[in-house]
Amino acid sequence: MFDALTPEEWEAIHLSLRIASVAMIGSLPFGIFVAWLLARVSFPGRAIVDGIVHLPLVMPPVVTGYLLLLAFGRRGPIGQFLESTFGIVLAFNWTGAALAAAIMGFPLLVRAIRLSIEAIDPGLESAASTLGANRFVVFVSITLPLMLPGILAGAVLSFARALGEFGATITFVGNIPGLTQTIPTAIYTYTQVPGGETAALRLTVIAIAIAFAALLVSDALARRVTRRMLGR
Repeated sequence: MFDALTPEEWEAIHLSLRIASVAMIGSLPFGIFVAWLLARVSFPGRAIVDGIVHLPLVMPPVVTGYLLLLAFGRRGPIGQFLESTFGIVLAFNWTGAALAAAIMGFPLLVRAIRLSIEAIDPGLESAASTLGANRFVVFVSITLPLMLPGILAGAVLSFARALGEFGATITFVGNIPGLTQTIPTAIYTYTQVPGGETAALRLTVIAIAIAFAALLVSDALARRVTRRMLGR
C-alpha cells in the first residue's frame, strides 16, 4: 500500500502529522492550566469559561473556521497585528491549520485532564500546603505527577482530533496541496474526482492506522505511569 502512495499523498500525511503534533504540543500547557483552573479554583464566571472552552464541541466546525478567519485573517484585527508586527500569517497557511486543529481538540484535552485532577484527593494537596509548600510547589510535586495519565489521555485525544479536523481547517486555511492539504481534505478532494476512490481509501486506512497506534501508545504509557505511581 505504501509503495502505491503518490508524492501528493505522502505530503498530505506528513503535513497532517506535523499539524496534529504542533497543535497538541502547543495547546498542552494551556490545557493543563485551564483544566487545573476549572477543577481547583472557584471564581466568578467559571461556568462561562467552562462553556467557552467546550464551544468547539457543539458548534459546527465551519463556524469555528469562519470565526478564525474573521479574527486571524489578514484583514482581521489579530491577523493584521501578527503580520505587521511579527510577520506571521496564519490564514491559508499550515500554521493556521495547526491553530484550527488545536482549538477543535482543546475541549477534549481540557476535559480529560480536568477529570484526572478531580480524581485526585484534595487532602494530599492540603497536607503539602500545611507543611509550608506554596500552590506552585504543591502543583508540581503532588498534582502534576498524579494527573499524568489524564494528560496522556488528553494529549492523544487532542492529537487524534487534530488529525481528523476538516471543517474549521478548510474554512480557515483552504485546501492547498503541499501547504494546507491534510489527510481529511485530501480524501475529500479525491472523492470529488473520477478515479480518486482508490487514493481516498488508501488515505482513510492510513488515518485509521495512525489514530489507532496513537491510542495504543497512550494506553501503554498511561499503564506504565500508573504502575510507577503505585510502586509496582
